[in-house]
Amino acid sequence: MNRLRPPRTRLPIDPYMAALVATVALAALLPASGTAADAVGGASTGAVALLFFLYGARLSTREALDGLRHWRLHVTVLAATFVVFPLLGLAAKGLVPSVLTPALYGGLLFLCLVPSTIQSSIAFTSMARGNVPAAICAGSFSSLAGLVLTPLLAALLLGGAGAGFPADSLLRIVAHLLVPFLAGQVLRRWVGGFLTRHKKVLGYVDRGSILLVVYTAFSAGMVGGVWHQVTPGRLAALLGVEAVLLALMLALTWYGAGRLGFGREDRIAIQFAGSKKSLAAGLPMASVLFGAHASLAVLPLMLFHQMQLMVCAVIARRRAGDPPVGQRSGVGARPTEPARP
Repeated sequence: MNRLRPPRTRLPIDPYMAALVATVALAALLPASGTAADAVGGASTGAVALLFFLYGARLSTREALDGLRHWRLHVTVLAATFVVFPLLGLAAKGLVPSVLTPALYGGLLFLCLVPSTIQSSIAFTSMARGNVPAAICAGSFSSLAGLVLTPLLAALLLGGAGAGFPADSLLRIVAHLLVPFLAGQVLRRWVGGFLTRHKKVLGYVDRGSILLVVYTAFSAGMVGGVWHQVTPGRLAALLGVEAVLLALMLALTWYGAGRLGFGREDRIAIQFAGSKKSLAAGLPMASVLFGAHASLAVLPLMLFHQMQLMVCAVIARRRAGDPPVGQRSGVGARPTEPARP
């Protein structure tokens, strides 16, 4: 008689992450230089502007306003993303230079300033039977807030972090990110239907734009010789620091949300939205903020992205196996005790 085997927990190796790694390898073997670098840089700038125009054109203002009724949950996620994460990033400065180089620390601190992701937060929240609408709104609000808060926090905190933060970055953020985003919002009523009908094709545009940004950033790093600063030992140390950072944020968002009185479904949404960082938003922002220094600035974010996917997939599957609490948890509601016989 055959015994039933428990389903295996497969760790997600994101195909897009594999494409990013291949792009980095291409930049290492065939970096753009001279006139080619100028052409690639101009194309990258245009791709970033297009990317944020599409973000603005897709975001439903009505859905965002409807989500305001869950304001306590959204404030909690925003606090985790733009307060707790940066504080932990600042605390990691004590690891310089014994564990992290100044440049790697600058990238780690930038990682802590990036907004939360939307797609994977929704996917993992749904997998764990959490509050999916809240995860959608929380991720959207975080992305909107990141357009303003990420460059402001970067200007405030990264000046002395060894990341080469340029003084005119705020103006470049406004011109390359915020203006296209607002233009997308204004034109949404005319282009929204087209974007909905061609969602799959535009998904390739999104990802292709980010791959171009990565190639541009890492080509500049290769030409500038910045990769000589990264040894295998330093890279392993960076991975260890990021593992601790992710573990702290997963614990703080889960247990902190419980102490604040949120029910199970809302705690799941808070944990997955509040512990993640957006690769899609962070890479274009880094290219605008750091220019030629972007390659080391985005390395910690790329590593953290794959790590959060793998760890959160395991957590989501375990949460999906939790026994039901008997009711749908609303914002501000405490989970009920199971009825006693």
